Amino acid sequence: MLVKTLSQSQPQVLPYRGRFAPSPTGPLHFGSLVTAVASYLEAKTRQGHWLLRMEDLDPPREIPTAADDILRTLENHGLQWDESILFQSQRHEAYDAAIHRLRLQGLIYHCNCSRKKLLERQGGSGLQIYPGTCRKEKHKPSSQSAIRIITDNQEIGFEDRIQGYFGHNIGQAVGDFVLLRADGWFAYQLAVVVDDAEQGVSDIVRGSDLLDNTPRQIYLQQLLSFDHPTYAHVPVVANQKGEKLSKQTSARAVSDSAPNANLFKALDFLGQQPPAELVRYELRDIWQWACQNWHLDKVPKRPKIALDV
Repeated sequence: MLVKTLSQSQPQVLPYRGRFAPSPTGPLHFGSLVTAVASYLEAKTRQGHWLLRMEDLDPPREIPTAADDILRTLENHGLQWDESILFQSQRHEAYDAAIHRLRLQGLIYHCNCSRKKLLERQGGSGLQIYPGTCRKEKHKPSSQSAIRIITDNQEIGFEDRIQGYFGHNIGQAVGDFVLLRADGWFAYQLAVVVDDAEQGVSDIVRGSDLLDNTPRQIYLQQLLSFDHPTYAHVPVVANQKGEKLSKQTSARAVSDSAPNANLFKALDFLGQQPPAELVRYELRDIWQWACQNWHLDKVPKRPKIALDV
């Protein structure tokens, strides 16, 4: 199975289409706002469309009001999406169709390994690489089985527009990864690839915590004959302990009552050097300044930056 390394130097022939894709597991925190601002500005300064996708694929982790809270916060900060919102929870048929295409190529198999069993086999040191236990077992589908994609031992790499070159050998780094979980929910890696293709996304600006996911997504794009977007991974916002802001690290929700201060802080975090007086501008004027002064090459080339937030 031959897989080519993706070259990001190829010219883009499609109109710019970017996206922001939050998960409704909690309210929007400052780290997510930073990513939203960066993806929005890159789209608007390139005369493109900015799309919004709600990645609601994991009901056990989701909060019923979170999607509405996120949308309200984005609107209160002046972020306007250009097309109808895509909800992943309504896209199961498309994900099934992609799995069917991979099945016809002989690239998937059913896996009965539980996470507990895999951890025990690896000495309980933390699950890192799937060892291919079920690849040759030819298990029949069952309510306890996941679906995995067969990987090989060739590096897949790409040139990130912020972080530079990144690549790894998927077979050695993660092994055959899951497309459909044993609990019946589709995996992020599959859904994001299918949806980016469906929405015609040409450029992806997102947090650097997803940098090492990208080779797996490029791999699936190749197997499904999808176009490859370009990628730009902005630094993630970390707390003073160096932990990425998230629900798990008790990240505070962005305050809807202070959009000017929040936008100023996001622009500053992204290296755009906003003037001090900008925080006192009207919201529309802050956005006007941001669009006129946005430069992706000013974004710090670091995986994460700690802030007191």
